[in-house]
Amino acid sequence: MSVRTVCAAALAASFTAMLASASAGAYAAVLQVRAGQSIAAAVGLAQTGDTIQVMAGTYQERIVIDKPLRLEGIGKPTIAAGYEGDVIRVKSADVSIRGLIVRDSGTDLGSQNAGIYVMPGSDRIVVANCDLVTNLFGIWLEQSRDAVLQGNLVTGRRDLMSQMRGNGIQVYNTDDTQVIDNTVSYVRDGIYVDYSRRATFRGNTVHHVRYGTHYMNTHNSTWEGNTVYQSRGGLALMEVRNLVVRNNVAWGNEDHGIMLRTIQDSLIENNIVAGNGRGFFIYDAEFNTLRGNLVIGNRTGVHLTAGSSNNAVDGNDFIHNAEQVKFVASKDVEWGRSKGNYWSNYSGWDQDNDGNGDILYQANDMVDRLHWQYPLLKLLLSSPAVQTLRFVSRQFPLLRAPSVIDKHPRMQPWNTDWRKWHGRQAD
Repeated sequence: MSVRTVCAAALAASFTAMLASASAGAYAAVLQVRAGQSIAAAVGLAQTGDTIQVMAGTYQERIVIDKPLRLEGIGKPTIAAGYEGDVIRVKSADVSIRGLIVRDSGTDLGSQNAGIYVMPGSDRIVVANCDLVTNLFGIWLEQSRDAVLQGNLVTGRRDLMSQMRGNGIQVYNTDDTQVIDNTVSYVRDGIYVDYSRRATFRGNTVHHVRYGTHYMNTHNSTWEGNTVYQSRGGLALMEVRNLVVRNNVAWGNEDHGIMLRTIQDSLIENNIVAGNGRGFFIYDAEFNTLRGNLVIGNRTGVHLTAGSSNNAVDGNDFIHNAEQVKFVASKDVEWGRSKGNYWSNYSGWDQDNDGNGDILYQANDMVDRLHWQYPLLKLLLSSPAVQTLRFVSRQFPLLRAPSVIDKHPRMQPWNTDWRKWHGRQAD
């Protein structure tokens, strides 16, 4: 597709330039670009620190920003690349991009075509309040410090199969990135993060993707107040240490709500995982604290495997999961050491009225274990013989299978408004 070009002299004559005072007596210009003019030409004329205001309209062009400046949309103008390359490529530190519709990048996965491609060294980039639609990757961020990606809408190529799409927001080898209040849908992975440090992800909403987040090798970071729903998987947090995972919601996802895989020394608290295939998938996770989480209406509340025994799991609610815990190991794992968890299928009693059950809760028995080892056994689960085996195994300790146990199970849920999450399921 041809790109409209305007000669620099004519373009300069048609701009309205306003001077804004800056520090140390310096000045920065405000250049206005109107429909029919070229944003790329304005970038070429601009000086360090200038602001380019793009007025409402559609601009059929691709832009390279190679100097510190502000690119601001007035009335949400559209920049469309005609399905070739990147729409906007940033090659400078201290660039701000706000208030634009950025669309129609190329579809070359090898070249990582993106709506906004931020190249290495482009520190302190700000991308805010932009709509990035029908691009391969929404925002590609690589080797940048102190980036802020906030309030953007990212919608991918619904006409492509999932594996042929790019990710909504790609964060690779960065420091101190903030990804806040973005909405992402119909991409491969909503937020993909790898080999970064001290990142913050807060208030993002992701839906209809493969993984809401695909997060690896990024330590000392925070996931807070994010929502992932109706995707293949919710939050996938892998190969990490020292995370805070707080107040997130994952519902109606086909596989897991929150995956904790090879994770250590992290805090996972006050999350809601509802109506997923597995609420939590915990694999090779050690020395973490899980507290105050609501795990409700999942096919499996928690799938616990590959060790994952040295964690503090206290004060959580496990409500109406078809299978509360799936766990196969050689010895019991005790949860609720400091504060009992609530289990909706607990059948004990509380004679002393202290709010805790008088007998321990055992998540699994011999029948559960046989079922996992021999899936065809599920055809017989309602038979009198299997029910008798379940009863006998729970009465005689020598026959019981290793299980997650809770010695002081809570008699009432900690979360008083749990009912509003009951029945949440994927489409």
